[in-house]
Amino acid sequence: MPAASTAAQPLAPSTSPSAATSTPKVTLLRRISVTVRGPLEDSVSAALAPGERAWAEQLTQVMNRILVWSLQISRDARKGDQLEVLYELPTLQPSAVVAVGDAGPVGKEPVVLALRYGSQKLGRLITAYRFKPEGAPFARYYTSEGVEVEEHLVDGPVSDYEQVTSLLRDGRRHKGVDFKAPVGTPVKSPFDGQITRRNWHFGVNGNCIEVVEAKTGRHAIFLHLETVPKEMQPGRKVTRGEVVARSGNSGHSTAPHLHYQLEAPDGRILDPFAVLATRKVALEGSARAAFEGERSRLDPMLVAGR
Repeated sequence: MPAASTAAQPLAPSTSPSAATSTPKVTLLRRISVTVRGPLEDSVSAALAPGERAWAEQLTQVMNRILVWSLQISRDARKGDQLEVLYELPTLQPSAVVAVGDAGPVGKEPVVLALRYGSQKLGRLITAYRFKPEGAPFARYYTSEGVEVEEHLVDGPVSDYEQVTSLLRDGRRHKGVDFKAPVGTPVKSPFDGQITRRNWHFGVNGNCIEVVEAKTGRHAIFLHLETVPKEMQPGRKVTRGEVVARSGNSGHSTAPHLHYQLEAPDGRILDPFAVLATRKVALEGSARAAFEGERSRLDPMLVAGR
């Protein structure tokens, strides 16, 4: 179905110094406004300038990773939903992208700076602003109220990660949760248990380890690891929060990330964000004030042309 949209609007380019050349690096700042009439990727493609439509798939994936915490686009989008997005392109063409996997594209992808999605099903406006609090290792997305878009697992397998790039609820039929994290990030056991397997099906899983919870018999499986310490052998008992491995990019993986799979004793796949305790992070104090300043800077560009 056709998607009514406005063509991508080039905005004033932003610049940042390049460490390699000490000359400013120009990023391509863009804004699109879309009225959803069919599949989101088709709507986005129609809104992009003809010379930049090769970015439609990657840009849609980036937006879906933000929106999935509120709704599943393929199921919950309605004709007439309104979308506005402010983003940067690393290049005019995605020539550096050679593969797209669970952890995102190999190479640079569009960066969404701000997003507004008017959902008829939810009856509300979904908002997201990219912001990096002082001292934080990564930028994250926050609602207009300063609450992080993503949920966090209270006893998550990694503490420092950039983004959750795949969820069971995203409709991709992926069996686990993927955390985009640098190689070498500590991976922790989410519960008290015992190691039952390590490094099986290496060609696909890469370095991997399995921990079975003592109390419930649930299985936690970690794939694509950089290393599994020698002492982490089958039969070894581990405690909740104990580091059992380091995340990596081994096996069938296109980018550094941790695959975290949770299974019931009978092998059924479980959604960690549905069956384990979660929490939301809200900005406070000086961080909230800095966020409000960034939101005030982005909002005029996001709603430009209204």
